[in-house]
Amino acid sequence: MSRWKPLPAELDPRVRQLVVQLRRLKDHGGLSTRQLAARTGYGAKSWERYLGGRSLPPAEAVSALARLVGQDPVRLLALHEVAAAAHRDGRSTGTTEPAPREGEPEERSAKGHDGHGEHGGPDEHLEDGGSVEDGGYVEDGGYGRRFGRGTRAALVAGSVALVLAVCAAALVAVRLLGDGGYGVRSVRTATPLAVPSATASARGYACRLSRTGSRWYAGNSRTRDTLVGYGQAGPEVAEAQCLLRRAGFSPGGIDGMFGPLTRGAVLGFQRHAGLVADGLVGPATWKALRE
Repeated sequence: MSRWKPLPAELDPRVRQLVVQLRRLKDHGGLSTRQLAARTGYGAKSWERYLGGRSLPPAEAVSALARLVGQDPVRLLALHEVAAAAHRDGRSTGTTEPAPREGEPEERSAKGHDGHGEHGGPDEHLEDGGSVEDGGYVEDGGYGRRFGRGTRAALVAGSVALVLAVCAAALVAVRLLGDGGYGVRSVRTATPLAVPSATASARGYACRLSRTGSRWYAGNSRTRDTLVGYGQAGPEVAEAQCLLRRAGFSPGGIDGMFGPLTRGAVLGFQRHAGLVADGLVGPATWKALRE
C-alpha cells in the first residue's frame, strides 16, 4: 500500500491547487509515472517533481496530461497560469521547467525501467500518511478499488465539490492577477472568465489600433482576462494578434486562429516582457500587450 506524499507546507495555495488536480487526473487515468513519461514526452523523474510539488510543470506538460485522460485542458491551463503567476511572485518554492527541445527528449520509460518502480519513486509516494486534500490514495490495481468502501462514496461527493470550488477559485484568482496579487481590488462577479470558441470564424479581422487612457485596443475585443491558447479561434485571438504585431512580434496573418506562428509570437513577447513564457495569453500577458 502506498499513499501520496503530502505536499510541502510552504507551497503556495495556487500552486497546490494545480498539483492536486494533476494528481487527480493521473489517478483517474490509472497511469503510472512511467506511462506518463512514455505518452507525454516528459520523463518519469520530471513527473515525480511535478506531482510532488517540487517543480512547476510547463504548460505543455499540463495540456498533455489533460488530453491523455480525455479532459478539456482549458480549465487546467487556467490553473497553471495562476500557479505560474504565484511562482513569478516568489510565493512558491517550486521551479518552472522548460519544455524538452525537439530532438532532445527527457529520459523516457520507453528506454526501460527507470529505477523508481511503476508508480514513481520515493519522492512521489509515502508508505504512510498523505491526505485526500493532497490527492492521496491507496493503490491496489484498479481505479474502482483504490478507496475503502466506507469512504468511497464520501470521496466521490467531496471530489465533485472540490472540482467546483477549485474552478471558482481559479476564476477569482485569474481576475485578481490583473493587479499583481490577491486582494488588490474587488472581484467582479458579473462576468465569468470567458474562453473563446475552438471553431474558426468565417469573418475577417482587421487591426484598428486606438489608445484609450493608457491601454491599446485593436477593435476586435476589449477583453483583459480571457484565456486564449493554441488551437482556439475568435475575436479575442485576432485582438491578441494585432497587439502582438504592434509590439513587434509578428503572428503571421490576422485571421483569429491561434496557430504555431501566433504561439511563437506570444512566446517571444512573453520572454521580452519578462513574463512566464507559456504560450498562453492570460491576464498578465493581456496587461503587457495593452500597455
